[in-house]
Amino acid sequence: MIIGVLSVQGGFVEHMRSIERLGHEARAVRRPEHLEGLDGLIMPGGESTTMSKLLELGGMLEPLRTLVADGLPVFGTCAGLILLADRVLDTRSDAHSLHAMDITVRRNAFGRQVDSFETQLPFGDIDTPVEAVFIRAPKVEEVGDGVEVVSTLPDGTVVGVRQGHVLGCSFHPELSEDDRVHEYFLGMVKQYGVE
Repeated sequence: MIIGVLSVQGGFVEHMRSIERLGHEARAVRRPEHLEGLDGLIMPGGESTTMSKLLELGGMLEPLRTLVADGLPVFGTCAGLILLADRVLDTRSDAHSLHAMDITVRRNAFGRQVDSFETQLPFGDIDTPVEAVFIRAPKVEEVGDGVEVVSTLPDGTVVGVRQGHVLGCSFHPELSEDDRVHEYFLGMVKQYGVE
């Protein structure tokens, strides 16, 4: 499979390494033409308002919205989750979203860089907890009908969601050697994949 990794800003290299470790091709996506022929797309962590501005300047917002609406499997981590959300709290008025998931997220909900932490969490149907690295992470404050919660902190805070072919998490699974969250996404790509 060919999995695109949005590579305009943020931690895209680590996602590409995870996909390659799992035996698939990872393509850096920097321009609209890089979206052609993808089986799935990962939107990495980074700075969500900067990423949204770069997507707008690069002519990528509308092609991305169209592809996701047409069923391209997409996985957003941290800032990528924010970009997929329908409603974003504590963001700038000129920030853009793909409106791909019926969720409300709050930016930087866990505090500043110094408040970063690592833990292990259950995720979807993965049999044992996965490594989860939180860095200036968002949290999901509301989920709409049709959104499945796939991961929570022990206090019930929602940090992983899925809506059909769209997956998002607050943390950075790419910053560990544990590739099972990426493998979970690849299972979605096979389920929803384009023939």
